[in-house]
Amino acid sequence: MMAGSVNAQSFSAGRVQTSVNVESESVKPGAEVRVAVVMNIQDGWHINSNRPTLDWLIPTELTLSLPDGISQTNIQYPPSKTFKFSFAEDELDVYEGDAPIFLTYSVDAGLAPGSYAVEGRLRVQACDDMTCLPPSNLPIAFTLVVSEDAVDSKNAFFDGYVPSDDDFVTFDRAGEQNQIAQLIDESGLVWTFITIFFIGLALNLTPCVYPMLTVTVSIFGNQTDTNTLRVFSKALVYVLGIASMYSVLGVLAALSGGLFGSALQSPWVLFGIGALLFGLALSSFGLYEITLPYWLTKRLGGTQSTGFIGVYISGLVVGVFAAPCIGPPVIALLAFVGTKGDVFFGFWSFFILSLGLGLPYLILGTFSGLLTKLPRSGVWMIWVKQLFGVVLVGVALFYIGLAFFPKLTAWVIPATLFIGGVYLGFIERTGNNTTGFRLFKYALGVGAVVGGILMTQVLLKPSVEWTPYTPEAYEQSIAEGKPVVLDFYADWCIPCLELDRSTFTDPAVIEAMDAYDRYKVDLTNFDSPESEALRQQFDIAGVPTIVFIGEDGQERREARVVGFLGPEEFLGRMVGW
Repeated sequence: MMAGSVNAQSFSAGRVQTSVNVESESVKPGAEVRVAVVMNIQDGWHINSNRPTLDWLIPTELTLSLPDGISQTNIQYPPSKTFKFSFAEDELDVYEGDAPIFLTYSVDAGLAPGSYAVEGRLRVQACDDMTCLPPSNLPIAFTLVVSEDAVDSKNAFFDGYVPSDDDFVTFDRAGEQNQIAQLIDESGLVWTFITIFFIGLALNLTPCVYPMLTVTVSIFGNQTDTNTLRVFSKALVYVLGIASMYSVLGVLAALSGGLFGSALQSPWVLFGIGALLFGLALSSFGLYEITLPYWLTKRLGGTQSTGFIGVYISGLVVGVFAAPCIGPPVIALLAFVGTKGDVFFGFWSFFILSLGLGLPYLILGTFSGLLTKLPRSGVWMIWVKQLFGVVLVGVALFYIGLAFFPKLTAWVIPATLFIGGVYLGFIERTGNNTTGFRLFKYALGVGAVVGGILMTQVLLKPSVEWTPYTPEAYEQSIAEGKPVVLDFYADWCIPCLELDRSTFTDPAVIEAMDAYDRYKVDLTNFDSPESEALRQQFDIAGVPTIVFIGEDGQERREARVVGFLGPEEFLGRMVGW
């Protein structure tokens, strides 16, 4: 029998309980079986979705360790619901009630009959309308029974919960919902492929794709063939060469499962992406050039490449030129294809993306007369290259910040606008001998600087000033007979951030808090020995919790704030004692 055919072990943590349902009592070697991990969330409570609305929120994530011979082919998280918490400005994507996670497992044809244990954990974070509990890890365990005499039984649970592409969204594990996955969910496969095609076409507007035009000119500019159909065929083969390289990426991603998407969870991978983009930015500023070897570009554009095989190989290799610019869409697509695990979808997704990328070269290669109409490189191109360099620096800083300083990522955009506007508009001298282009640079620079200043003003809104908590500083305040406010918070706590953004930026609250010594107590590592000691000392059940200590060193319990309160309610608590 298969343990868990009705319900496997149940576990609970805080406001969430889990149970496991397995589709059938046993499964034959070479067959597939579905498993449902059901999250039962207490009424009035919610947990973050697998793709939370904000990057820094703790996602709901199921991680399982599988025995050899059993592989996971699919995981489908339940559709999220939008919920408006009183402490949040925007609606958040959450799960509530009974929310099943469906998994599909494939059993190798040569796997020996027997019982196979599957164990892992479900990471969740629960919030009600006032507070958020710390993240919890719920253990998950069930057993799969493999038998040559497997009976065709079916768990009645699956009669009511049958996963389908229309009802469930497949996710990668990179942070927020993959845009490709969201596109498929909202628009369907056909429109998704159309969108992917235009994404590939738009990649031609990036500066490091421009050398592909030069190589295309050198290849087809040497053509003496006047047969339009034959020239078109060669141009098509050339584009197919470009497409082949990227299609292989899609197939590899599909065969590797969630490798690409799950890797993006690592801060070091995010840092690596940021460092790579920063290196590309330095190239845009002219510190060095990223080019193919001269012998290779000469061979690509020489007479040896004018045959069909030579043209195909040229297209296969020339796609390397685009690599520095196509990172973000390719990363998103790789992550989604890896999780979907569909080789057919992976191949066609990247094939269509590369067809969009290669369309201009199909036209240029076919109608050789258009090659003389290409825009000439000049001072404008140097300036545009540096413009993209500024953008790449901004994106690089965003990735690095996301890896190690997520709270500071909001400053990346205004800083990039301000510094980039000053540099591109007033410091960088390219094209200043042309009046029209100089005025264009000034206008863009002024606009970017103004935009950066306006965004900075929003971020610099005055707020209550806090001192990081230390036992020594707190004891000194008590010894001196000063009233104290302790703000217990965590980085993963949504209402904590909303207190900082709205309540603690209110002028009346700022003025009222000036009478207190104010300490921020970081409980981000909620289960650490240090946090546990502080929680017991001040009787803290969850965050945010605001504790008011009087001049006599005793807490004013009636004033304690648990969860989010707006400025007026918060002031009411303060003056109440």
